[in-house]
Amino acid sequence: MSQTVAERKVAVAKKAPKVKQRKQSSLMWMYIPALCFVSLFIIYPFFNGIKITFTDWNGFSQGYNWVGLEQYKRMFSDPTTWLVVKNTLLYGIGSTVFQTVIGLLYALLLNQSIKLKAFTRTIVYLPVIVSPLIMGYIWYFFFAYQGGALNDLLMFLGFEPINALGNSSFNPWIIVLVNTYQFVGIAMIIYLAGLQSISKDYYEAATIDGASAFAQFKKITLPLLAPAITINVVLNVIGGLKLFDVIISLTGGGPGNASQSMSTFMYSLYFRRQDAGYAATQGVLMATIILIISLVALIYFKRKEVEA
Repeated sequence: MSQTVAERKVAVAKKAPKVKQRKQSSLMWMYIPALCFVSLFIIYPFFNGIKITFTDWNGFSQGYNWVGLEQYKRMFSDPTTWLVVKNTLLYGIGSTVFQTVIGLLYALLLNQSIKLKAFTRTIVYLPVIVSPLIMGYIWYFFFAYQGGALNDLLMFLGFEPINALGNSSFNPWIIVLVNTYQFVGIAMIIYLAGLQSISKDYYEAATIDGASAFAQFKKITLPLLAPAITINVVLNVIGGLKLFDVIISLTGGGPGNASQSMSTFMYSLYFRRQDAGYAATQGVLMATIILIISLVALIYFKRKEVEA
């Protein structure tokens, strides 16, 4: 009888890898629709866009000429390229820093036992559900030189009106402010989830040992929030670097090209100047910048998670 049981165990052990392989192969078939979707709408357009960078296509005609690397030479010699790259980095990095810091402060505050906590969370998160295009128009009527709420307030207080959106050195920071205001709620929610997953036992033990509130934040909260910080930083960097809607509705990229991002510059090249080959070249540069910065941020903060 014991021999029969042993034989059965051996038979089951031999079948287990085969069953596991069947399950894995059946799961692989479930990936095919997603792979087809990604290939059709992302991979193929991306490589087709790279092909267009070697042409002088205007975006509408049936034919085009091959120009080799001329579009890339044009891009690197164009001063507007470096202006929009600088603005794009400002939108990406500036928004990330502000959203990370302010979102964490909101989360720390709203993780406490305070009155109207749920209501305050809702108010902070509410701008997220508004379209970025609409958000840009809302803030435009606040900063507008003629009839804007800000200038009305300044004149009521006896000050001269300011042309905030027309100031080329100031309006990129307004865009960073608006983007931060709209999406800081996402950072807050991610940090709140991270804070609520930290056991209170750590804080109780630290309090017994005499650790101050700042020491607890530094030694317990920040290390255990490392995964949430990684998610927030990567999402905010990618979102800021591809900023488009709010720029179009708030400044239109002006004055001149002062507040253009790479996204809005590509839009202008393609639809206003009918220069699709050059627009695609700018798109390749933008994709490269986003890929490099997001990977560097991901690797850096992942290592911080391991160290924590």
